[in-house]
Amino acid sequence: MKLTMLGTGNALVVDCYNTCFVLEDHNDYFLVDGGGGNNLLQQLKKVNIDWMDIHHIFITHKHIDHLLGILWMVRLICQYMNQGKYQGEAYIYGHDEVIDILHTLSNTLLQPKEIAFINKRCHFIVIEDQDTKTIIGNDVRFFDIHSTKAKQFGFTMNYDQGKKLSCCGDEPYNEKNMNDVVNSDWLLHEAFCLYSQADIFKPYEKHHSTVKDACVLGTTLNIKNIVLYHTEDKNLEERKKLYTLEGESYFKGHIFIPDDLESIEL
Repeated sequence: MKLTMLGTGNALVVDCYNTCFVLEDHNDYFLVDGGGGNNLLQQLKKVNIDWMDIHHIFITHKHIDHLLGILWMVRLICQYMNQGKYQGEAYIYGHDEVIDILHTLSNTLLQPKEIAFINKRCHFIVIEDQDTKTIIGNDVRFFDIHSTKAKQFGFTMNYDQGKKLSCCGDEPYNEKNMNDVVNSDWLLHEAFCLYSQADIFKPYEKHHSTVKDACVLGTTLNIKNIVLYHTEDKNLEERKKLYTLEGESYFKGHIFIPDDLESIEL
């Protein structure tokens, strides 16, 4: 299993792309979120992933920095289906609010010949809390993160005969999700900024975490490896160094602070 971060930034970044990533297992791809625009396609090209090879997509929530890139995927998938160039089916997962918005945007902005493929070969699938789907050959269980802002789901993937990867979306872990996340081999968690710079970036006002918060959580939940993303972009040149240094004071497992386009073997 390989994780490729297409983007690592929060909603307002300009020097990196919004947070979205691809999980790859035996040349099958699972795209999670799409960032805020068609730069998604450029990011995929840069990491040598053909967008036409992506057949499973999950949208965590309706914020534009996660959803709008997926509209470009829907457009291209349906356009190329119409041209006979996209092979097989496509599956796009999200909770009811996300899927309703995706339907509305598609029906408003796409051409009738493209819309015709929606829910025939390009399937918009509503997921509920604790639903399990088989995606790229692995069991994926979705869970409501109990957001205080927009309704949002995370997921847990079981892979490679017993390994567990958990994604909490772009908000702090909620203790209601303990059974979903505890003892994960890999935890993907947002870290809006350094705790030492909380007075500058004010993460708590936006209901986000600091590096310290995420790493304390990793220790509490018996996490082996933690990946921190959805950050500010003012420390990009030294982000790895600064975030790792702060995190190591609170977490003794492996800490990964990926750059855009960086891959990690899981």
